[in-house]
Amino acid sequence: MINVADLRRNYTKGGLDRDDLTKEPIELFEKWLKNAIDAGLYDPNAVVVSTVNKEGQPHSRMVLLKNYDDKSLVFFTNLGSRKAHDIADNPKVSMLFPWYFLERQVIFTGTAKKLSIPEVLKYFHSRPRDSQIGAWASHQSSRISARSALESKFMELKAKFKNGEVPLPEFWGGFRVTFDSVEFWQGRENRLHDRFMYQRQVDGSWDISRLAP
Repeated sequence: MINVADLRRNYTKGGLDRDDLTKEPIELFEKWLKNAIDAGLYDPNAVVVSTVNKEGQPHSRMVLLKNYDDKSLVFFTNLGSRKAHDIADNPKVSMLFPWYFLERQVIFTGTAKKLSIPEVLKYFHSRPRDSQIGAWASHQSSRISARSALESKFMELKAKFKNGEVPLPEFWGGFRVTFDSVEFWQGRENRLHDRFMYQRQVDGSWDISRLAP
């Protein structure tokens, strides 16, 4: 077995001080997201969404952030997927942005709610046509016999929808996660990392605390 205990390095790319913080957490998130884009990171909008099912079993998977504002984050998925079933039973989710090469991570926690059909339709038709067809071809998280079955279904649907607009599948949608806490983590030397937690207060303001690493 690989000796993973000896895989280590010091984090030296920067620090995070209270003077670096913004009044609203989304402002600092946007700054860090831009840094990730400018650094040429692959999929800088990739985010690990963690859900918990009705048996209390957590599951995590990577999705792509597709929109955000000062109160929420948005992603899209098949509504028959495991994540969607988990959210139906327990809407509390965590969303982790792992920007490893910048030695940073941001964690949002909040509550997920299904997007309206007009919101989903607008995004669906902004996607590349083959991605729209791919949504029809894959019943996410269901068992399939082989990849060839998936590819065959895709080609069948591509022929079916060759003329005109690809309709929105009734089983495809998205979620808006309204967040109530945001943690910013910046790696530092000797494992003395910088961590700041924003927590939303009743009046809508944010309480900010430095956390021990």
